[in-house]
Amino acid sequence: MITVLKILFSILFVSMCYTVISTSMHSNLFEQWNFLATLPWMRATLWDFYANVTVIFLWVCYKENSVFLRIVWLILLVTLGSIASCAYVLIQLFRLKQNEGLKELFGKQNG
Repeated sequence: MITVLKILFSILFVSMCYTVISTSMHSNLFEQWNFLATLPWMRATLWDFYANVTVIFLWVCYKENSVFLRIVWLILLVTLGSIASCAYVLIQLFRLKQNEGLKELFGKQNG
């Protein structure tokens, strides 16, 4: 199961990096912000994004003992979104020992 998750989150990470980079090369978010802010679905998407950041950040706060690392991950989650989420999960997956599984992935604190 852990191997499947490593593959899945690696694919998600690479896909999100590709999507963000290719979109950024064709469209400037800051130039289109005034238009996008008028769209109800854009506002709903932003609320959804920050709700997900909150959920993931609470897990990060549980996992990480260092206040510095918590702050770094909060900044990364807010600025990079799914890229940072996938990176965090991948780091946690690769930190697992050979005999550890999902229980340790979600429940074991770092440090």
